[in-house]
Amino acid sequence: MNIVISGYGKMGKIIEKKAQERGHFITATVDPIEPEASNKNLSEEILENTDIVIDFSIPQTAMENAEKVCLAGKKLVMGTTGWYDNMSVMQKLASKDGSAIIWSGNFSLGVNIFFAIVAKTSQIMNSFSEYDPFIHEFHHNKKADSPSGTAVMIGDIVLNEIDRKTVIISKELKRQINPEELHISSTRGGSIPGTHILTFDSPVDTIELKHTARGREGFASGAVSAGEWIMDKNGFFSINDMMQDIIKGWSSTS
Repeated sequence: MNIVISGYGKMGKIIEKKAQERGHFITATVDPIEPEASNKNLSEEILENTDIVIDFSIPQTAMENAEKVCLAGKKLVMGTTGWYDNMSVMQKLASKDGSAIIWSGNFSLGVNIFFAIVAKTSQIMNSFSEYDPFIHEFHHNKKADSPSGTAVMIGDIVLNEIDRKTVIISKELKRQINPEELHISSTRGGSIPGTHILTFDSPVDTIELKHTARGREGFASGAVSAGEWIMDKNGFFSINDMMQDIIKGWSSTS
C-alpha cells in the first residue's frame, strides 16, 4: 500500500516503522507542527499518490481530514478520538465512491481481545445484580481527551450486555451515583501508554479485568492491519467488523 500518515508524533513515527516492516510505502507524512513531517496539511496532490491515510492527528482536524480523504475516493484508518459526536457525518462520508473508513478508539489487537473478554464477562454479570461495574483508565499527560476512546468502548460493551446499566457518566460526580449509571473515571500523568480496568464490585468480593499497554507498537501494528483489511472495501466500519473475521462469534457495540 501507498500510505499517508496524518499526525507525525510518536504514534505516527511508529506506524511508519511498522508499515515499512510489512512492505508498504510511506508517500507523505502530515503534521502542522512536527518539523520532521514532509507536509503541513493534507492536500489533494498528496492524496493523488496514495491508497490510504492513517490518521492519528487531533480531534479538531479529524473531520476535515476524513472529508478530504473520502472526496478523493481513498481509504481512511481513523485512530484519532474525540470526534464521535459526528458519527453520522463520518458514515455519510464513507459512502462516497471508492472510499472507506475503519475507526476505533484503540486499534491494539490485545485491547480488542480484551473487549471480547469484557463482553463475555458482562453477559455473565447480567445475572448477578449484586456486582456493580465501573471503569477507570490511566494515560500519559499529553493525551488530548478524557475519558479515552477505549474506556468509552468498554463502557458501551457493558451497557450493551448488562440490562441494569443504561447510561455512562464520565464527568466529576458531586452526588451519589444512580443505580443505572456506569461511572468512567480517568487519570492523566507521566508517560503511561494506557491502562484500562473494568471492576465488578460486590459487598463480599471484587472482580477486575485489566489491560495494560507496554507501548505504542501494538496500536500501530493494529492500525496497519486495519488498513490492509479495508483496502478492498467500501463503506463505514469499526474495528469490530475486522475482529469478526478473526474471533468466531465476536460482536459488540462501539
